[in-house]
Amino acid sequence: MKEKGNVFSKTQTVSLVILRVLIGWHLLYEGITKLLLPNWSSAGFLSESQWVMSGIAKWIVSHDLVLSIVDIVNMWGLIAIGVSLILGLFSKPASLAGAFLLFVYFLNNAPIIGIEYSVPSEGNYLIINKTLIESAALFVLYLFPTSCNVGLDFYLKRVSIF
Repeated sequence: MKEKGNVFSKTQTVSLVILRVLIGWHLLYEGITKLLLPNWSSAGFLSESQWVMSGIAKWIVSHDLVLSIVDIVNMWGLIAIGVSLILGLFSKPASLAGAFLLFVYFLNNAPIIGIEYSVPSEGNYLIINKTLIESAALFVLYLFPTSCNVGLDFYLKRVSIF
């Protein structure tokens, strides 16, 4: 794969594409699940925020209209980013948006010593958790895009839309 002067081996390209699709599936499924759950809201997650974003999170929860907007943007953002990554369509901006979104999640509920959440986590973490790792992986996918070679961006590039 040749991208801005970089040449990736077939194994590197396949590995990056697999990573892109796996994360895409995870985000798509999370978005669809939230969309299909009756009365789902991010209020519970935001109410648990005790770190860097806690002030903003509490403000969002205290304003019903803002919370509704955040919920809609969150659900549809996850779905759009997931579909984009799976299809390789606009995956570079989708990778960056996904990395940002997941980093915001991390800044709300990071595994920091002295912070305890009412909902137990599914593992034992100290500073680094799966959300931060997935955010970093999406940033790597932003830096090493594959969709212009393996994805719908390849076809858009061929018809000069890019």
